[in-house]
Parts: sequence; C-alpha cells; structure tokens
Amino acid sequence: MDTRRHFLVTLALLLSAACHNGSKTRPGDARQLRIAVIPKGTTHEFWKSIHAGAVKASRELGVEVIWQGPLKEDDLKSQIDLVQRFTAQRVSGIVLAPLDSKGLRGSVRDATQNSIPVVVIDSALDSNDAVSFVATDNRAAGRLAGFRMAALVGNKGNLILLRYQEGSASTHEREEGFLESIRKHPEIKLVSDNRYAGATTESAYAASESLLLAQAAAQGSVQGVFTPNESSTFGMLLALEKASLAGKIKFVGFDASEKLVAALKTDKIHGLIIQNPFAMGYLGVKSIVQKIRGGNLQPMIDTGSTFVQKDNLSEPNVKALLLPDLSPWLGGT
Repeated sequence: MDTRRHFLVTLALLLSAACHNGSKTRPGDARQLRIAVIPKGTTHEFWKSIHAGAVKASRELGVEVIWQGPLKEDDLKSQIDLVQRFTAQRVSGIVLAPLDSKGLRGSVRDATQNSIPVVVIDSALDSNDAVSFVATDNRAAGRLAGFRMAALVGNKGNLILLRYQEGSASTHEREEGFLESIRKHPEIKLVSDNRYAGATTESAYAASESLLLAQAAAQGSVQGVFTPNESSTFGMLLALEKASLAGKIKFVGFDASEKLVAALKTDKIHGLIIQNPFAMGYLGVKSIVQKIRGGNLQPMIDTGSTFVQKDNLSEPNVKALLLPDLSPWLGGT
C-alpha cells in the first residue's frame, strides 16, 4: 500500500511538473525566443555597439540572441545566406541591418511568409515586409552635416563628398541630405560627389588618396570634405594625414571610434555626426520581442543623431555616445 501510494504521489508530482513546464514554454514566452541579429559587418566599432545593445535587451527580456554577420560590409551573398539559414532554423525573429536596400527583399519576404517577423535596423529595406525600422533619420543627419560644413567653410569654397558604396540606403540618405543643405549656398561648389569609398578602410583610403590628388587638394583647391560612415571617414583621415592636409581642409565625418575621436581632439577632424548604435541594437531586439508577444510597433523608431566637435567632447551625453563602455555586455571584446 505504501508503495502504491508512493507511486501515485510521484505520478501526481510528475504530472504537475509537466503542466507547470508546459505553461512556461507556451509559444511566445520570452524565455523560449531565439532572436537572430544580423549586422552589415562585425569589425567596425559601430557594429560592436549594436551588438552590446542587443545583448542588454536579451538579458532584460530573457531571450537568446544569436549574433552573426558578414566579416566585410560588401559581402551581400553572405548576408542573404544568413537570413535564409536562420529562416530554415525557424528562429523566433530576425533583426537585420541590410547591406543592400533591394538585395535582401526576397530573403526577408521568405522569412515573413514563414511567420518569422523581421525588424530592420540602421539601413532601410525597399520593402513593406519588415514590421518596424529602427534607425537614425539619416537624411536629417546628412542635412545637419551639410549645415555644419557650410558654417565651417564660411559658406563658400570647394567641397568633396566621398560616398560610401552603392546600394547602402543609410549612407545614401546621409549623402543626399548633405547635398540638400550644401545646395542652399550658391558660393559653395561640389567639385566631386560621385566617387565611392567602398566597404573597407583600405578601399576608402585608396579612393581618398586618388580623389585628393585628382582635385589638386594639396594646392589649396579644396576647402572641405564630407564622408558618410566610419570606414570612409577613417580612410579619408589617413589620406589627409599622408598628404599633410589633415587640419588644413575642413573635415566632417560620420560615426566614431577611438582614432576618430583622437583626430577630433587634435583638429584633424572638425566634426563628427554620431548616431546611437547601442540604442539600435537594444530597441531592435526589444521591438521584435514585443511584436512576437502580440504588441503593436511604430513603423519607424528614430534613434537620433548628434553633431560633435572639439568644444563639446566633455559633455556627459556626448562622451557616452562617443566611447561607450561595452564591457558589461561584450566582456571587454
């Protein structure tokens, strides 16, 4: 009798545990979610900040974040393959920074048709399939860069715009916003606005060096330069330094790293438009989880942009954006 009673008690406990565990693992429970976060690349400081923000959100929500992206920001095939692979693995949701505004449309459509929602971050996708877009208002940020550049050159002179690469929606919007502002100043001339830096610092350096030489910048024919992302800004900085022009030509760039901030402190760069990539990663993951759990999302979430120059570097909000401490989220990597 004791044995039978023990068996019945044990069975009841097992059934109770099974029911309890079942309630924990119902579809949509945050502890059950696997969120793939796919950046454009993984080497630049910008993407490390996005990674850190995604990790912070994952810890707060108790979800698993899978971080994987191409090594280089021109490897579109690799990024398409990643979206398709995660779709096949039936992840709960995807947070994607698309390398190309059109090239990822088919893969994103496949994901959504398989009931895997996609939140796009950083750079727009030419599609209505994503459930939300979390990014800087890039055209407004570009207009801000143009407004500041015009002031730096006294509303007159010759300028160079070195573009990033074709197909990148975020940088295209920055470039067009910059041009909108500059065209309001009749005494400013764009002597070059159709050259591309490419995806790496090395390609940006080569393009910058060639462009400065072609425009006879060393002879004083160029008063200002604008570059629309971290790698193009650093490549141009290296080319200006090599030509002994750093500090002599007004230089406004986009994004930040320790080397770019150091150049700002020494007047080799005169302004940086900085974003909030940490917020992009954080809100990207928060948004996808909210959608999976039945919440409503705004079509666009603007994470903001700030113009930084030497005299506001010490402001606490600027310091937090420029050189964030990512070690709590990435373990000092």
